[in-house]
Amino acid sequence: MNKTEFARRRTTLMRMVGEDGIAILPSAPVRTRSRDVEYRYRQDSDFYYLSGFAEPDSVAVIAPGRDNGEYVLFCRERDAVKEKWDGSRAGPDGAIELYGADDSFPIDDIDDILPGILETRSRLYYTMGAYADFDHRVTDWVKSLRHRESSGIHTPHEFIALDHLLHDMRLYKSRAEISAMRTAAKIAVKAHHRAMAAISPGKYEYEIEAEYVHEFRRHDAAISYSPIVGSGANACTLHYVANNAKLEDGDLLLIDAGCEYDYYASDITRTMPVNGRFSPEQRAVYEIVLEAQLAAIDKTVKGNHWNDPHDAAVRIITKGLKKIGLLDGTLAKLIKDEAYREFFMHRTGHWIGMDVHDVGDYKVGDEWRFLEPGMVTTVEPGIYIPAASKVPAKWRNIGIRIEDDVAVTNNGPDVLSKGLAKDPDDVEKMMAV
Repeated sequence: MNKTEFARRRTTLMRMVGEDGIAILPSAPVRTRSRDVEYRYRQDSDFYYLSGFAEPDSVAVIAPGRDNGEYVLFCRERDAVKEKWDGSRAGPDGAIELYGADDSFPIDDIDDILPGILETRSRLYYTMGAYADFDHRVTDWVKSLRHRESSGIHTPHEFIALDHLLHDMRLYKSRAEISAMRTAAKIAVKAHHRAMAAISPGKYEYEIEAEYVHEFRRHDAAISYSPIVGSGANACTLHYVANNAKLEDGDLLLIDAGCEYDYYASDITRTMPVNGRFSPEQRAVYEIVLEAQLAAIDKTVKGNHWNDPHDAAVRIITKGLKKIGLLDGTLAKLIKDEAYREFFMHRTGHWIGMDVHDVGDYKVGDEWRFLEPGMVTTVEPGIYIPAASKVPAKWRNIGIRIEDDVAVTNNGPDVLSKGLAKDPDDVEKMMAV
């Protein structure tokens, strides 16, 4: 993502904030994994969306109309000793030269400088509740200004949730964002191809997981969420991440794995037979899920409601479960009673972007929002029949999900993760290679 993309976003937000307002965004804190070992740092998505700045201990300030610079970035100073240990820093000069800040100061000076900017504003845009420690700092700055009101100091009197504005902006992806997401999807597709070639009875789930990590890293991407590699009964656990069971002949293997590239995520799921051939029962359930997914993708178009793809998937899955004898009753009543939820208990999709479960409201008021160009969603129906189900034994431990990332365009659905087999015959052919 180049600097002009971030500048365009800041300009859009400035128009919303107005010259009497100020927006404050803190960076994500460094997280400790155990004792003195830290997690690999990943910047806060909202912060990065506006700044492109990936360093911790930073604060971005948007102050429209400020004479000395509308975009102010507080960050760490250069430090030769610390940079030997932890890598280079941009410093205030680099924040201006490399990251487009109009003005920049050392983060240690924020208590002296930011209240002076705050006192010129009537409205404060800030996302409360994301980082408790920074919430306290913002509260302290405002309190300190209020205590000085008798001497003529101005205090913001209106507090507005910044995430309400910013998350609606993030819901609509630009061409550059779609391009990054397409790249993330292509890398994930390659990883799925690699994993399919490695699947065989006797291996372990973690061995297949390793194929994904290998492919992601060789393309400068990282996992966007903990991969789900669930075989047999594990495929019926929606958020299974232990990934340590042995692959057994005759079982299915459900893999939900995606990567993050340039801060944008992919999220793809495929389900394969461990031995390379679907049993009749596995294929019957698989074909229902595939039909439901294709129907839902067809509904992922401009002008439809967010819920239309889900409704399409529900209808196909309920009809299919009735056909194979796992549900009994009229189609209309089964759907009305949500009888399908015994086997299909989640939504058909979610927004995806900088976060796997990306920001953006699904409803406007009490109504499902309309799908519009620039929105990107997953489409991922599934059927899960655990061993505890009161169904004939031949259906038990069948867990199937098929998932792709789909962009809404003026010309119909754009499947970003295309190129990965999902027709059952094609899946078997791929695994036979």
